[in-house]
Amino acid sequence: MRLPTDGVTPIPRLVMVDDFGEDDGYFCELTDPLFLAPGDRVRFDGMRMDLVVTRADGGILSPAGTWGVRCGRDRSRR
Repeated sequence: MRLPTDGVTPIPRLVMVDDFGEDDGYFCELTDPLFLAPGDRVRFDGMRMDLVVTRADGGILSPAGTWGVRCGRDRSRR
């Protein structure tokens, strides 16, 4: 399931996640699984390489995880 990570769009339903990826290949593999509730918002803080969750009640959480880069498709092939 693709989840919005723009920090603005609320999560539509309860989900459990163990990693987040961005379209540019960066990902964060969480130390522990995380439950996101409806209304939570997620964003990547690229300057600090942090994942930030703003809870629907206004609380802020920065779950621990490991950052990395996943290899993409070979774009030279058509």
